[in-house]
Parts: sequence; C-alpha cells; structure tokens
Amino acid sequence: MVFKMPSPLEECRSIGNPSDLPVLVKEGNIVLGGLFSLHDAVLESPLLFTSPPPPAQCFGFNFRTFRWMQTMIFAIEEINKNPNLLPSITLGYQIYDSCSTPVQALRTALAVTGGQFEEESGNLKCSGTVPVVIGDGGSTLSLVVARFLGVFHVPQVSYFSSCACLSNKVEFPAFLRTMPSDFFQVDALAQLVKHFGWTWVGVVAGDDAYGRGGAQIFADEVRKLGACVALHEVIPKNHGKSHMARIVERIQESGARVVLLFAVEQDAGALLREALGQNLTGIQWLASEAWITAAVLSTPQFHSILQGSMGFAIRRADIAGLKPFLLRLHPSFDPHDPFIQMFWENLFGCSLHPKNDDDVDFNDTPSCTGLEELASTKNIYADVTQLRISYNVYKAVYAIAYALEAMIKCEPGKGLLHEGACPNMSTIQPWQLLEYLKQVKFTNDFGEEMKFDENGDPAAMYDLINWQLTADGDVKYVTVGKFDETTRNKLEIEDEAILWTGTTKEVPLSVCSKSCPPGTRRAIKPNFPVCCFDCIFCAAGEISNQTDAIECEQCLPEFWSNTWRNSCVPKQVEFLSYSDTMGITLMVVAIVGFCCTLMVVLIFACNKNTPIIRANNSELSFLILVSLSLCFLCALPFIGEPTPWTCMLRHTAFGISFSLCIACILSKTVVVLMAFKATLPGSVVMKWFGPVQQRAMISVGAAVQVVICGVWLTVAPPTPRKLSSRETTQIILLCDEGSVLAFSLVLSYIGLLASLSLLLAFLARKLPGSFNEAKLITFSMVIFFAVWVAFVPAYVSSPGKYSTATEVFAILASSYGLLVCLFFPKCYVILLKPEKNTRKHLMAKTT
Repeated sequence: MVFKMPSPLEECRSIGNPSDLPVLVKEGNIVLGGLFSLHDAVLESPLLFTSPPPPAQCFGFNFRTFRWMQTMIFAIEEINKNPNLLPSITLGYQIYDSCSTPVQALRTALAVTGGQFEEESGNLKCSGTVPVVIGDGGSTLSLVVARFLGVFHVPQVSYFSSCACLSNKVEFPAFLRTMPSDFFQVDALAQLVKHFGWTWVGVVAGDDAYGRGGAQIFADEVRKLGACVALHEVIPKNHGKSHMARIVERIQESGARVVLLFAVEQDAGALLREALGQNLTGIQWLASEAWITAAVLSTPQFHSILQGSMGFAIRRADIAGLKPFLLRLHPSFDPHDPFIQMFWENLFGCSLHPKNDDDVDFNDTPSCTGLEELASTKNIYADVTQLRISYNVYKAVYAIAYALEAMIKCEPGKGLLHEGACPNMSTIQPWQLLEYLKQVKFTNDFGEEMKFDENGDPAAMYDLINWQLTADGDVKYVTVGKFDETTRNKLEIEDEAILWTGTTKEVPLSVCSKSCPPGTRRAIKPNFPVCCFDCIFCAAGEISNQTDAIECEQCLPEFWSNTWRNSCVPKQVEFLSYSDTMGITLMVVAIVGFCCTLMVVLIFACNKNTPIIRANNSELSFLILVSLSLCFLCALPFIGEPTPWTCMLRHTAFGISFSLCIACILSKTVVVLMAFKATLPGSVVMKWFGPVQQRAMISVGAAVQVVICGVWLTVAPPTPRKLSSRETTQIILLCDEGSVLAFSLVLSYIGLLASLSLLLAFLARKLPGSFNEAKLITFSMVIFFAVWVAFVPAYVSSPGKYSTATEVFAILASSYGLLVCLFFPKCYVILLKPEKNTRKHLMAKTT
C-alpha cells in the first residue's frame, strides 16, 4: 500500500463542518472559547452512513446555563474596560452550545479549536483560533473535551465539572477548574453524616461520571467512618418509569431516613417526581452541589418532600453590575447572536419568526411583539441571589486574564518556559498559556485568593445550605454551616439554625439498629451489614459504660458489675458477722451455753457438800465445767471479720479448750472405771489414780495440744484470706489454716482423746450405780462423735461463711451435748428431786 503525502492544503483543514453549529462570536486580540450546555438534550437523527448527518436539534432551553454564559461575556467586557488589567489587549470570545451531550460537546470542542487558513506571503498557514477553552459544565462532557484538548495541550478551565477523576493529570494534563473536586464535597458530606450520627444512609446517583464517581467515593468514605450504605442505586439517563419506580421502592424498603441524591438537577428532578407520585415522605434528602441551589427544584411542586433538604454549595458572591447586564438583552440587541432568539422565545412562549398567511402553526404559538419586558419576569436567569456557578465562570475568566497579564509582564530569564524564556505575545501558543495558568495566583475583588493546586483544583470551600420555607411559601437557601479544607476544623455547623424535613428541630434518626445503651454490647446479625446488630446485655461481672460498645469489659477481681451493667462496684464482702441473722443466732447460742455452764457451776458450788456432788468427784466436775465454758467462748472468735489475731485464736483456742475438756472427761472415765475396780478386796489401784495423778493426766492431755498449736503458730500460722472468683459477686473473707497438717493434727488429737474416753466409758457402761458416770460419758461421747463426723462433709461442701458457721455449729453442738449429758441429770436431781440426793439413796442404788 502506498501512502500519499497530504498537500499543505490538506494538512490544515477542519474536521467536520463547524458552520452548522450556532456560535456567538466577538473578535479580539485573544479569543477565549466557551462551551455551555444551553439545552438539556439533543435529538439525534438516525445515521444512514450514506450522507453526512443533519445538524443536531437541541431542546430543553436552560435559563440557568444561559446566565452562566452571559456571566462569561460580562467578565470579558469588564476586563476590557479595566485600564489596569490587560490594557493593551482586547479579549474576544467564541461560545458554543454543547447541548448536554458528549457527542455535541466533542463537536463544539473541535469547532472552537479548529484551524483556519491565513495567506501570508503567498503561503498557507494553519493556526488555532483560541488558546484556551472555558467549560464545559458537566463532568461527563468535560471528560470528553479534556481528553481531546489534552492531546494538543490546549488549557481547559471548567466552571462546573467536579468529578474527582478529572484531577488525574496523566489523563487530563491540560484540565483546570474553578469548581472544587467532588473528593472534597464528598468528604464534607461524610463529615456531615458523622456529625449527626447517621449510620444507615441511602445513596442514589446519576448515571454519569459526576454521579457514579461522587457516589462511590461517598460510599467508601462513610464506611471508613463506621456507617453503612443502605442502598446504592443509579438513575438511568432515559428516566425509565419502571426503573425510577423501583428506586423509590428500594428507598422505602431500606428503612433509611437519610438519602444522598448525587446527581445533576435533571436526574434529581426525575427521581423526585417519581417520589412524589409514590408519596415518599419522611426522607431527609442530602443534596449534591449540582442541585442544592437549583431553582427548578425549589418550586412548590417539591416543597412537600424537599423542605429541610441539606447539602453543600460552593462559595457564592454578589457580582456588582451583573443584574443590569443580564437585563440588557432584547431580540434587537444583537441580530447575530443565535442564542438570544432561543432565550426570548422560551422565556415568553412566543415566536420571533414572521408568519405568512399560508403558514400553518400547529403549536399555535403567538408572535413576539418585542415589547416584552425582561425585568418583569420571575425567572432563574435574572436571579442573582445565589451566584455560585456564575461566580465560578467569573473566576475562570479572571484566572485566564491574570495568566495573560503574567505573560505580558514576563522578564527574560525569569519566565515559566524553558530556561526562563518568555512567550511571544503576538503568537501565543496554548501550551504556553497552560504553564502560566498553572502558576496563576491572585486575590479578586471579593477577597478570595484564587490559585490552582498541582491537580489543577482550587481550594475547596463550601456553604452548608438548608432549604427552609418562608412565610410566603418560597424556598430560602439558609447557610447553616461551612466547610473549608484549608482550616484545621474543616466542618462548622450551626445546629440550632437547621430545620429538618419541614419545621422540626429534632435531628432525624437514620440507623439500621438503634444504639446499644451502656450495659449492653453489639452483636452482629449474620448476613447483615455491620450497622445492623442486636444489643446483648453484658454478662455478670462485665460492663460497658459507653454507647454502642463492641465488647463488654471484665471488672477487676475485687469488683462486680452493678444491676445495669454500666459500672463496676466493689464486691460484697462476705463473712460470718455479728450483724447478720446467722451470726447473731450463733453468738446468742454460744452466750446462752456459756451462761448455762455458769449456772451449773453455781448450782454445783451451792450444793458441793451434797452426796451427789461429792460422789462424782467435784474437782473434776468443776474443771470440766470450766473447760466447757471455754469451749462455748471459743466459738465467738469465729464470728466477725477475720483478722490475723482472730485467725490464730480461732483454732488454737478451740483445740486447747476441747483438748482440756476431753482430757478431763477421759480422766473422769478412768477414775470411774478404776473406782469400781478398787472395790475388790486387796485392790490398791486407786492409789495410782488419786487427785495428783488425775491433775497430771489432764495437764499432759492438754499440754500435748498446746505444743501442737504452738508449733502451728510458729511455723505456719492461720492468716486472713480473701477468696474471690470472677464468676461470683462476693469476696469471701476467711481464715486460711496456714498448715493443713497442723489443723489435721489438732482435730486428730481431739478425736484420739474422745475415742479413748468413749472406749473406756463403753467398757464401764454396765457398772452398777444410780448415777453411773460411765453411761453418761458414753452417751456424751456418742453425740460428740456424731456431731464431728457430720461436720467434715458439711464443712467441705459449705460455701463462704457457711463453712465457718458449720464449724461454729459443731463446736456449740458438741459443747451442748457434753453439758446436757454430763450435768443436766445431776442438776435435775439437785433442783427437782432433792429426796434422791441422799447418801442412803445413793448407797442403796449402788448396792
């Protein structure tokens, strides 16, 4: 295949035919291109591929965008009149309508940057018509235009394209904007969600780069903050009825009270009309910047569902002289302006085309008289109260002007071009202007510093707008906060100035599950997002003292959770105290036993010379009674809070007292047994069991126990101990034995003495006598053993203070058993049967 080199004429030619595109032109030394979507849609003819397609037919005139276009013209004329800014240069413009369609936007971009033929010295030369383009409005349109212009390094300054994707300088090297990136708007919206505690938020996006990109960034950001996206729907560009209805149904079913609508005003309006049709109420709408101040949605039609809506809008300004400039228009103002005619006909609903008698007007549109007054209309075009995007257009024009000013004032060697070179102002190249635009920095008449960062983005500053109805029924855009990404505290909100979903001051609650109060924790539901959970009461011994706790905290070992599980309180200290019923009862029983013992001592002392006392060895009887009184008293140290002294006293006093008592009983048993053996003729046994021997036997019996206890206290004495478990609500105070061996020896020795007494008493049980001590001793020892044998399993199985109470009960029961069995029969005779307390009676029974 052979390629033919193009001729010079063929090297420089326009792609397509730009003459079929309506354009507003004004000549100047430097011409600025402008792309504005003056219409909302375009009617494309079917492509036959047999002939060039006919010109596109745009419809749906947008008065708001027309105001933006007029603002560009206003700024250019203001600069041309300014003697201090570009005094030697006149700016011109070429403005096209991109009709909100990517194809049409690309055609206008081709047209505005197309070449023209100039004949100089007999040669054809190709040069571009404009070195810079302002526009387009939508992010989807700017994506198409920016890719094309970026190839030729033609700078593009957008006033309304906020898609974060356009910050990519690899893909879009020549793209700049006066509109902050959606990244910052989404960050502001996410901070808003966090501020009001919303964790279940719906997201509905337009089906374009602006809507999809912003909604996805928002969904990612709120998830990082711990919130969840209840639904994520996309509005189709054809606004299909069934699809729109399904989106509204999904919003109703999700349970989300807060829904972000991230879309341009056309898509937002389509969804809101469907929401009206299905009577969707009670939703707090969060608006993206694209429609938060759109007048087309602030009509009474939407008041029922949009009052209280909230969103972030870019900074506004009051541009002096703009309103009279807007109202200057008239069909006769500029016959070559193709857009004035469209504007006038759509605004007044008339036709400027003269009619012949033969013309058939199917729409029955009246003719315009030319006397219509623009100032008398109430239209968004002349509304200068919310100049936000218009202000962006204004800043874009001035940014270009200041960049040109810097190029003019460039000093050789200090320029921004290669090796400090300065541009040739007679032949400005787009890439040269691009370098100066990147570095432009100025402060405008409104006190705002304007510059672009490394991504071509301006500093992000937003006003938080709240829709509130006035007394006249009109929507008022009330500023209730601001977001400034250059400050430390980015988000500032005046909560008291906000009206939610109407006139209420109460912040709407939008959660999948209500917050878990202190004392509970979150339990994630299977197959549900993390924001959907159940509230589980903290287990005993655990607390949560904050809302929405993930886990319950374990209390320290000495603390326990309160009833509401929201704080740890000291555990209840448990011991056998004098204040509780059990302690009081045991103390009373011990004191009564002690008093009974004293009464018996008193009775015996008053009747010590009676036969029954003398016959039963009064000295041993008194010694047994004294030891029994000690046994009753040794139960008292077991009651009360354990201390080092009471712990050492408890078991040692108990061991010694009972050893003394049993030793006395053992001695008395031996004496009784030997006394009857001594009655045999020639027996000398009693001389070995006289009073001295009896005392020695008792002393030795008690001394052995004293030695055991002394060694115990020396080597490993009992000490107070706190017995606590994480599973119990109490701290048990008890006395640790110190040495289990020593404690076992004490009990074993008492058991040994008791066993000997029981054995000897059992052997002497059939000895004659009216008051045979052997029978009484046998019975008392049986009771003693029964009590202490039952004590062992009861002591081991009793929890806490009940083990101590069991031990005290065993002490008292065995003491009462000894007292009753050994002494009450004698007291009965002394007090109630004195006739039996005679020598004759005793001798008779003995015989």
